[in-house]
Formats: sequence, structure tokens, C-alpha cells
Amino acid sequence: MTAIAAEIERFNRLSATWWDSRGPMRPLHVVNALRLDFIVEQIASHLGHDRANALGGLSGLSGLRILDVGCGGGLMSEALARYGANVVGVDASPGNVAAARLHAQSQNFTVDYRLGEPAEVLSPHERFDVVLALEVVEHVSDVPTFLAAAVDRLAPGGMLFISTIDRTFKSFAVAIVGAEYLLRVLPRGTHQWAMFVRPEELRSALAPSKLHMNNLRGMRYLPVVHKASWCKDTKVNYIATFSRTPHDNYEH
Repeated sequence: MTAIAAEIERFNRLSATWWDSRGPMRPLHVVNALRLDFIVEQIASHLGHDRANALGGLSGLSGLRILDVGCGGGLMSEALARYGANVVGVDASPGNVAAARLHAQSQNFTVDYRLGEPAEVLSPHERFDVVLALEVVEHVSDVPTFLAAAVDRLAPGGMLFISTIDRTFKSFAVAIVGAEYLLRVLPRGTHQWAMFVRPEELRSALAPSKLHMNNLRGMRYLPVVHKASWCKDTKVNYIATFSRTPHDNYEH
């Protein structure tokens, strides 16, 4: 088990607000729009799908299997399903999964949401073209174990996306003091600075998997105007992409 009971309970309390784009999850809605374009571009480029089709049509990711670990209320899972992907969303919070299922049903979208941890709810032989771990590694108890389980689900040639927060003095000032206490754009207690993950720690945890890091990109969020953009600075929010070559089939 890498899920933390207190984290699950906190997300259960917030579950009713997931799809309120003006509520406590507003920053995530803004960031999700930015990340969606990036993720679709990266998938299209890496897996050889026509980029224009992927970005411009609702069937651009048709045929791809995508696993969204720690899917929350389903913001990214549902967005990728709109592009035609076959998406499995996994989350340890009953409230999150219930909110995700309810919204997908209301929009007539099919997303396979499963309650629990990947080892519990995925069959041993399920593999995915893309695995997402977005804003989740900073909420688990054992990052290397969590990432090893995620990598184990990657098909040969697959991609892994990880977005999280760097453990720096700047991230403490911006993501906790500023966002949670001064500007209150996030509920207090959303993050614990000690659980933030440095990029080099991701590389170290993933070293045994023989994945290749393709991209490391910083992200800037301006809470007053609710705008997000990419930047070179990775000392607060960042996203990293890793890939497995078609011939890499790592086994534990």
C-alpha cells in the first residue's frame, strides 16, 4: 500500500468540488487545460499518430490504452477519453471515483474508473500505451514503490508522464505559504512540503526501469489571474516524461 489514509480522507472531503471550475479545484482546471495539450502533443509525436488529427479531432488517440493513476475526479481521464483513448482511471479515494463516474455518465463518456491501488484493481497482464501520474507522487508514502508499479504497466514503446512539485525553498513559499495560506487558492493542508519530490529523485527511482527521460518542463501558475504557462524553472511545479523503447520490456 502506498496510499496514505489521511490523504484519502482529505480527498473524500473535497470530492464534491472536483468539477466546479470556480471552486477549490479551480487551479487544477486551469493547469489541466495546459497539460492536456502538452500530453496529447507528446503522445502524438512519440507514438507516431498524426499530430494535426490528434490535436484537432476527437478520435486522434483512438486505439490507445491510457492508465491515469491517482485520477482524482477524472479531469484528465475524461479529457483524454474525448480524444478517443481507452482510459482506465484508478484512485484510492471512494469520493473521487464516485465524482468521476458521475460526471462521465452525465457527459455520456465511457471511462473505466476503478477504486483502489493499481496492484489491487488491475489484472496482472494489463498493459498501457501511456501511464499518467499527475499530482499524485507527492501524496504517496513510498515513491519508488509507487513508480515501480506504474512502470510495470507500461507496454513496450509506452510513455510515462509524471507531474509534481519540487522540494525547494521556493516551492514552500509559493505552493504552501502563498497558495494555501495567503492567497487561499488551495485548501490548507493540500500539500506537505516534506513529501514534494525532486526531479533527481524521480530519475533515481526510475533508474532500474531503464526508461528514457524525454522532457522536463517547469510550469508557472499565476493565482490572481488564474493563468498557467510553461517555463524553464522547475523549482516549483514541473512535468517529466519518460519513454520505453519498443524493445525494452523490463521485468521485475
